Amino acid sequence: MTEPQTFWDHLDVLRASLIRMAIVVTGFTVVAFLMKDTLFSIVLAPRSSHFVTYQLLGAEVFTLHLMNTGLTEQFMIHVRTALYAGVLLASPYILYELFRFVSPGLYANERRYTVWIVGAAYLMFIIGTFVNYFVVFPMTVHFLGTYQVSPDVANMLTLQSYIDTLLGMSLIMGVVFELPVVCAVMGRMGLITNRMMTAYRRHAIVAILVVAAIITPTTDIFTLMVVSLPIYLLYELSIQIVRITKKN
Repeated sequence: MTEPQTFWDHLDVLRASLIRMAIVVTGFTVVAFLMKDTLFSIVLAPRSSHFVTYQLLGAEVFTLHLMNTGLTEQFMIHVRTALYAGVLLASPYILYELFRFVSPGLYANERRYTVWIVGAAYLMFIIGTFVNYFVVFPMTVHFLGTYQVSPDVANMLTLQSYIDTLLGMSLIMGVVFELPVVCAVMGRMGLITNRMMTAYRRHAIVAILVVAAIITPTTDIFTLMVVSLPIYLLYELSIQIVRITKKN
């Protein structure tokens, strides 16, 4: 029979887990940094009409030309983008380490529910990131990047603005896509019901517009609507998930 661990023993285990996670993240970040051409061919793809989303929608031919205005901007953007890619690629291992740390303190049924919740949350975050990359961000870039009040006024977009919008919206959409998981947990706990969510649908729409206005990195109405629509669809999906959760 093993002796129970002390508080300091738990801290040592946590420190070892954090060190392993940092090593894995650093490794993926270095790989992403060294694969600069591949990394930025993916990141910069939505600025051209050759991107798959525009091809499917039959968009007109266009290419947004980006410029750099700071001496260190391109290098810092390279580092930041590589770090984001490193964290994203290492996220399955990070979740594994966190679960391995907390699982000894859980009962068997709690461990099983935790696996389902964490797995669903991770999957929804990845889906949200992909939805932003293939749908929300390209539509935003195409509309705002090609919009002109006059042919005499050319758009001059900075690389900093492009990357900030892409990474910011990817993170936001990943978090927003956690809504069905959060609602499923709350429904399981009996805090909400599908009837309650249906009755307050109109209030939810107003709240969705407010939240979309807050989290949207730009201030135009087009991006607001593009961000609001997926959130509303997630709300409708959450109603059905809560109904099934309650039934089970």
